Amino acid sequence: MSRPQWMFRQSGVLPVIDGKTVLITTRRSRHWIIPKGVVERGMSPDRSAAKEAFEEAGLVGDVQSRGIGSFCYRKWGGICTVHVYPLYVSKLLDEWEESMFRKRKVVPFGKAAEMVHHHELRVLIELFSRTAGYE
Repeated sequence: MSRPQWMFRQSGVLPVIDGKTVLITTRRSRHWIIPKGVVERGMSPDRSAAKEAFEEAGLVGDVQSRGIGSFCYRKWGGICTVHVYPLYVSKLLDEWEESMFRKRKVVPFGKAAEMVHHHELRVLIELFSRTAGYE
């Protein structure tokens, strides 16, 4: 089944909390990833990414409108491009919408880069942690 092109345009957040980041598992493969998803219609990519972080990881905070980069991955027979925005986390909810389907872990940026499955995301995490002084 062919997917509409807009579904391949995605956004995500790189959460920042106490000099660390937050990763979640994917629903099926259980690989470590950042909160991300299809950009919701009528929402800016950064706001849509913050909504995904709330639903997928129980994260509340201040999302920045200036992106830190992007990465691509294969899904639905095509290539999804994910634009990533920093989210400065003020609260980790104990319960959230997808907590039954995903694990969540707060880890140092260096460890996060080792844990993620996608090479381009690994590079993005490393670059952000260096430029933001979280090494």
